[in-house]
Amino acid sequence: MRAPVLFIGHGSPMNAIADNEYTRALQDLGRKLARPRAILCVSAHWMTEGTWITHQAQPRTIHDFYGFPKPLFDVRYPAPGDPGLAEEIKARVTDITVNLDDEQWGLDHGAWSVLRHIFPDADVPVLQLSLHMERDERFHYVAGRSLAKLRDLGVLILGSGNIVHNLRLIKWDDAAEPYPWASEFDAWVATKLAARDDAALVHDARSSEAGRLSIPTPEHWYPFLYALGAADPAERAETVYDAMQNASISMRCVGFGL
Repeated sequence: MRAPVLFIGHGSPMNAIADNEYTRALQDLGRKLARPRAILCVSAHWMTEGTWITHQAQPRTIHDFYGFPKPLFDVRYPAPGDPGLAEEIKARVTDITVNLDDEQWGLDHGAWSVLRHIFPDADVPVLQLSLHMERDERFHYVAGRSLAKLRDLGVLILGSGNIVHNLRLIKWDDAAEPYPWASEFDAWVATKLAARDDAALVHDARSSEAGRLSIPTPEHWYPFLYALGAADPAERAETVYDAMQNASISMRCVGFGL
């Protein structure tokens, strides 16, 4: 069975331990998904020179944030890795150069904060793929296309970031009214997704003021392009969750091939 592709807006690390509409939507999604062979996560929080994949048998849980309460730092997501699969991916994905990482990384909160809701038993092997930050939007979309073949091996491709992510203008009330520009850009993305206008999403996202405010830096946008690229052009984007948090964060989550 071909594995699906997910893009999950992860937002604040506190969502990892929250009980809200968003986390319940992820839990519902997890109950509907067939168990994949493995999960390959592209997170906004592993930014590198070059493209790297975790190559550890037991990746560590990384708490890559500060200033949050102790219960969040106590969270562990003990999913196994799969070094053999990492080597297979390196060999099969020839459109980009994939390097093996034995010690630098593990599972950051872009991965475990969402996976602990979708796959709470932590029994599915998880690998992370880094973001090559010296490359542009087209590179990351094409890299996603090169990962699509892994779906036929039972590997679920997961992009974890946010379509709208502006921390400079954030309001710390989760229920704060979204900025008009944030709602405008999120709606633009939803419209282009519905039409599967991938070209516009790759090339035009930051051509408007709303887009530039929504993507002030690209690291939370790039995982969305990986998911978009890994989805077959004929696959419809299915909305898993659709809301805003903290006025300037889109929590939109979508799936392909669900």
